[in-house]
Amino acid sequence: METLYITHPICRLHEMGSWHPECPARLDAINDQLLASGILGFLGEKEAVQAGDADLLRVHTPEYLDYLRTHAPASGYFTLDPDTLMNPHTLEAARLAAGAGLLAVDAIMRGEAKTAFCAVRPPGHHARANQAMGFCIFNNLAVALAYALDKYALGRVAIIDFDVHHGNGTEEMFAGDERVLMCSFFQHPFYPNCGTGRTADNMLNIPVDAYTSGASLRQIVGDIWMPRLAAFRPEFIFISAGFDAHREDDMGQLGMVESDYAWITDQIVAQAEKTAHGRIASFLEGGYNLSALGRSAAAHIKVLAKL
Repeated sequence: METLYITHPICRLHEMGSWHPECPARLDAINDQLLASGILGFLGEKEAVQAGDADLLRVHTPEYLDYLRTHAPASGYFTLDPDTLMNPHTLEAARLAAGAGLLAVDAIMRGEAKTAFCAVRPPGHHARANQAMGFCIFNNLAVALAYALDKYALGRVAIIDFDVHHGNGTEEMFAGDERVLMCSFFQHPFYPNCGTGRTADNMLNIPVDAYTSGASLRQIVGDIWMPRLAAFRPEFIFISAGFDAHREDDMGQLGMVESDYAWITDQIVAQAEKTAHGRIASFLEGGYNLSALGRSAAAHIKVLAKL
């Protein structure tokens, strides 16, 4: 099996109110598009497992885990930050969202698949070691990457983040770690209003103006990301796959379309084949226009699966 599709029905039970754009229908939009396009039948489907405390504590603090446990509501909502709320199912969903990456890493390292897409929520790349932020509870990618470094003693792993927002939590967790290279572009100035100052040498941040076109973003990937990735020679590539840089998504003002996501994914797959035995684990981050999200995620997964 080339590609695993990892999700869990509990991830649909986490919701933050009917007004909130990070909604359960996001997962339905992706699944529906995969079904309609015929892609789903070519994927190996697995249900996520919960991440345990030991796995979460590689990147999060004990105090933060205790805080979440203490404040998980029995009914209604608990506000973690102005954009991030917990309902009675949130903590279980967040543990499953983080655990999906652990399942992906193990399956890929055992040779059961080359790539995986984790269709999970809450998303992760804004979550800090001790703080929920920007719809994110646990940093799903970071939990999986730290696990891969620890369990499989990998020496070089890469992170690709093409969400419209900067993955500030991920950067904080791995800045200065010579085993990790993170490549990202993001709209700036824009939430979370960081990523443009002096940073660690292993962080390749490319802030771009609002209304930057898909063609210009492809040029950034081809001219800046890919040479750096090739020189780094990653043994495993992790992707924060946010689809809110799509031109139809009102959460941002960038100009990507489905073909841009497919092209970027193709470049990543080609690099993974050269140095990482094809190993890629991709994690759903943003994407809030449901039609654009479904189409873009399907384009991304289709390339991962080499269909």
